[in-house]
Amino acid sequence: MPQPDIRERFDTVVKAPAELVIDVAKSFDMQSIWLIRTIFRLREIIMGSGGKPRKPQGTLAETRSLGWGTLIEEPTLIVCGARCQPWMENVKFTAIPADDFAEYNEPGQVKIAWTLEAEELEPEVTRFAHETRAVATDAAAKARFARYWRWARFGIIAIRLLLMPAIRREAERRWAADKRNGDVSG
Repeated sequence: MPQPDIRERFDTVVKAPAELVIDVAKSFDMQSIWLIRTIFRLREIIMGSGGKPRKPQGTLAETRSLGWGTLIEEPTLIVCGARCQPWMENVKFTAIPADDFAEYNEPGQVKIAWTLEAEELEPEVTRFAHETRAVATDAAAKARFARYWRWARFGIIAIRLLLMPAIRREAERRWAADKRNGDVSG
């Protein structure tokens, strides 16, 4: 998605190996953070949608259960994508096959891709990044998405700002525990 309508990227440095950081990011239950649960609840109230009961699960499992597809899955890179109409009260995410994602352009949709990236800066030091890109498939969807994004971006960005340090803390905690327990070489 070289020319998205929106692009949000956040990164942080984590004192843990890249593989551990990506594992924590994939398995972290973002709704274990009460402020993130509150943001999701506020969207439900604003949009008039009913919240569905959820079971605690990792970021990757939860997004897949919502309909997101995996476009790339490598040891330190995950890219997921879907199409949707985010301005709807009950958003339905529909996976787009990886081979079709770049060319997908069904009218009235927004195509979204997001990443979890862990780049080794040096042994036991990783740059963890999370990026989201979205592009509307036509002018009408672009206008609707722009109206939605004017207010929704505050919650979406807040979720990332809460999630990034939580993942960093958990990865560093796990790495320190692994080292204490002798579960790692080094």
